[in-house]
Amino acid sequence: MIIGGLEKFSLIDYPGHLAAIVFTSGCNFRCHFCYNPMLVEPGRISSSDDKEKGRSLGTGLNQIQESDLFEFLQTRVDKIDAVVVTGGEPTLHPDLPEFIKKIKDLGFKVKLDTNGTNPQALKNLLEQNLIDYIAMDIKGPFEKYDLVVGAQINKDDLLETIATIKASGLPYEFRSTIVPGLHEIDDIAKMGEMIKGAQQWFLQPFKSDVELVNNAFKNAASYTEADMEKMQEIGKQYVDFCEVR
Repeated sequence: MIIGGLEKFSLIDYPGHLAAIVFTSGCNFRCHFCYNPMLVEPGRISSSDDKEKGRSLGTGLNQIQESDLFEFLQTRVDKIDAVVVTGGEPTLHPDLPEFIKKIKDLGFKVKLDTNGTNPQALKNLLEQNLIDYIAMDIKGPFEKYDLVVGAQINKDDLLETIATIKASGLPYEFRSTIVPGLHEIDDIAKMGEMIKGAQQWFLQPFKSDVELVNNAFKNAASYTEADMEKMQEIGKQYVDFCEVR
């Protein structure tokens, strides 16, 4: 596994659990607002902004060795409950099942973060009982998806992943980062239709005070708290639970 970063302790990334976060390197999206550009573009040098987030983030020239990661995780047995595998996009890596199995063999629960572009990889993990919680990003309404993610998407793959998650029997969440200039309030209903009947959907104002994949968005204004509350009310019409996070 190509590991681009490690956050040793988190109280919020896996609901109800103390967790470490492992960042895989590389992504097939180029979301303008992504605040892990050194993972999306591994040759890009991380800045002091990344250190402020408390994450030990590697670059294309300085990845974290898998052996070092597992030495660290062995010291956290009985001290944390879980490991979050995020990215980048973890499902790009063909050795993901083997990697997660090593984590599970240490006794940790595993949460997977994904952009939903590889439904077969997700199904393989579910068939092997290798994940315990799933989070998928819903980037925008389908007519805007390519614009938001900076890449061409396969709508059918995203819909298949959404359906697989909803039918998985596992706890899961969908989440959306909402960015002025890319999203409008009216988009929330269209996005809600995509995941209608889901358990949870979290709406997130974007962070603009760090280095981004597209620094044209750096220090741009986020939606106001009142705007986010309006979107939350719209989102509640489509899912069991919707909250601004």
